[in-house]
Amino acid sequence: MVNILHYAIPVFDPSVKDWAIEARILRWLTFLWLLVGLIVLFSASYVVAEAETGNGLYYFRTQLIWIFIGLIGFNFLTHSPLRYMLGITDWLVLLCLGLILMTHIPGLGFTVNGATRWLVIGPLSLQPSELIKPALVLQSARIFGQWDRLSWATRLGWIGVFGIVLCSILTQPNLSTAALCGMVVWMVALAAGLPYIYLMGAAGGGFSLALISLASNPYQRQRVISFLDPWADPTQHGYQLVQSLMAIGSGGIWGTGFGLSQQKLFYLPIQYTDFIFSVYAEEFGLAGGLLLLLLLFTYATVGLRVAVKAQRPVHRLVAIGIVALLVGQSLLNIGVATGALPTTGLPFPMFSYGGSSMLSSLVSAGLLVRVAREGHDRKVVAMPVAS
Repeated sequence: MVNILHYAIPVFDPSVKDWAIEARILRWLTFLWLLVGLIVLFSASYVVAEAETGNGLYYFRTQLIWIFIGLIGFNFLTHSPLRYMLGITDWLVLLCLGLILMTHIPGLGFTVNGATRWLVIGPLSLQPSELIKPALVLQSARIFGQWDRLSWATRLGWIGVFGIVLCSILTQPNLSTAALCGMVVWMVALAAGLPYIYLMGAAGGGFSLALISLASNPYQRQRVISFLDPWADPTQHGYQLVQSLMAIGSGGIWGTGFGLSQQKLFYLPIQYTDFIFSVYAEEFGLAGGLLLLLLLFTYATVGLRVAVKAQRPVHRLVAIGIVALLVGQSLLNIGVATGALPTTGLPFPMFSYGGSSMLSSLVSAGLLVRVAREGHDRKVVAMPVAS
């Protein structure tokens, strides 16, 4: 029974006392992040779940199931040598790419709000573009970390695969996720020391693809226009941002109190996914927002310290990529909610409702903790087999 708890529920892991201090801090920061996210999700989703399903705990309970599955993956990764994941990451990228391409097949892809980003497999709904994020970090670290030792055929082959991944996500259409994945891969390449001419060329290509997407999708152009002045059309195109700003402004310094958000009562759309930060800011105020930013800053600081102490260049790049993914996506979500960035469909890692996002976030966090463990001076021990 103890072994089952050890592997299924990381809180009961007795080996933690032998880990590096950075690994232990990241582990508990991840649990804290999850706990705060669950508290906010409970408040943000209860009224909507009651109205839609007759059960106010529906989204909360479903999220708990995904967290349990994600924590199993988190614990497995923290106990498995990183070389095993790096050894199969090329196949993981190709598998996830295949799933993304399947969303383009009529009858297989599931469309929500005009975007076909999901695959429905029995009772499960998966978003492959979320699942591929940690795999992209691993593979980009693997390729760029040994760039000088690779042939040009291998280099161009994987650059082509990365490009196909981004284009496949972009045509769902999902500009925000494609842009995030592209930025993370680009930052890993920058950290690896690739020539600036390559980096500038990639940045220019990505910017061109974004312009093409904006030109091809009127609703994306409208999002940018409404972002510049949401009050010009507060009941239509600017409605989401206006309601989000009203929620954040209503929070004041100390917030309205847990569970007392007014904007979540069918004024603020998708308040338990993309705009969950708005509910958090309304209920916990500026003080709560600053504490959340402090959590993200601490996570990023410890994660970058792990990158500095990493013994292998590939491990260093994995740590940098994971920090850019988790903290960067969180800051982008906050930027959208506060009107600093155009409205996008990026979830808040470990806050927003969604199984694919939760699995991706916990797998990413597990990889970062594993890098921290392997950067420690002590001997790395593989996960033992339960008898």
